[in-house]
Amino acid sequence: MLQTLLADPTVSQVHALSRRPLRADHPKLQVHIVDFSRLPALPQTDEVYLALGTTIKVAGSQAAFRAVDLEANLAVARAGIAAGARRMGLVSAAGANARSSTFYSRVKGELEDALKSMSWATLVIARPSLLLDSRDGLQQPPRLGEQIAIPIAKLLAPLLPGAYRPVHAHAVARSLVKTVPTAEGVIVLPSGMLASIGAAP
Repeated sequence: MLQTLLADPTVSQVHALSRRPLRADHPKLQVHIVDFSRLPALPQTDEVYLALGTTIKVAGSQAAFRAVDLEANLAVARAGIAAGARRMGLVSAAGANARSSTFYSRVKGELEDALKSMSWATLVIARPSLLLDSRDGLQQPPRLGEQIAIPIAKLLAPLLPGAYRPVHAHAVARSLVKTVPTAEGVIVLPSGMLASIGAAP
């Protein structure tokens, strides 16, 4: 997401909130090292993009997972509205549903519902399925299940329903950056649509 925003000629400045220094340097980029439980006031902004997430294994517990995937994201959303933003792009997940019996999908759904209740003129929700990228490239630890699943998913992709087709992370990012500035209302982009919109021009 960050590299896509930096490469967009219509974006004049990018403020990235992070818990640790980023391996990125660009004239348009300003990195803010923050505690997401005590966010400072943000610079004036037009759009907010949420791609913050973890895993229960990395977080250590369901409560710690919720603190990142739900509470930290909501803190940024509220701070963004206070800074003047009226357009939001969210990286959620296929199957997100606040009433799901699966904890991961339920938290993702709770976040979507909470954002829908806020005063966004535009809320674009990306629901990717399996991401066809190495975790190194995403600056995340590798996941054994994904290492096994990705080659199989690539093989079976043409047979899978659109909402569950695997997609590259850069396609997810491009889809949001293309859609958020011009869309109105709440837009949900399933995985197959992300692959289509995010295809290289």
